[in-house]
Amino acid sequence: MSGLPPVPLRPVVDPGSAALLVRVCGDLDDAAGSELVDAVRAHLARTPRPRDVRLDFRALTGIDPLGLAALLMVRRHTSAAGATLHLDNRPAVLERMLHHTNVLEHLTAAVEAAPARTGPDARATGGAAGPD
Repeated sequence: MSGLPPVPLRPVVDPGSAALLVRVCGDLDDAAGSELVDAVRAHLARTPRPRDVRLDFRALTGIDPLGLAALLMVRRHTSAAGATLHLDNRPAVLERMLHHTNVLEHLTAAVEAAPARTGPDARATGGAAGPD
């Protein structure tokens, strides 16, 4: 988007709250989005798993459709891990994108426990429903 080199993400786990904080800087495009998804996924695979994932957009300067797709993928991973996604310090450019595409409520919706499956399908799927 801007032609500037990407700013590295700085994921930090707060030991007191068991929350993962990721500061998203610059433009959230395809490259930065992939880096964001990979960072969140890696932290969600650790033990103990973060209960909350907080994305801090204070230094975000732009977002394109691929950046939005990355946010949706982060939501998918946090939901599957039972973690709550928070979009903190949203600048106007992000607010416009979230409201224009009508995904704000989806991204910030409360995590619901997946219902356990019973019957013949439970053996084939491991007994739990997958993420949306």
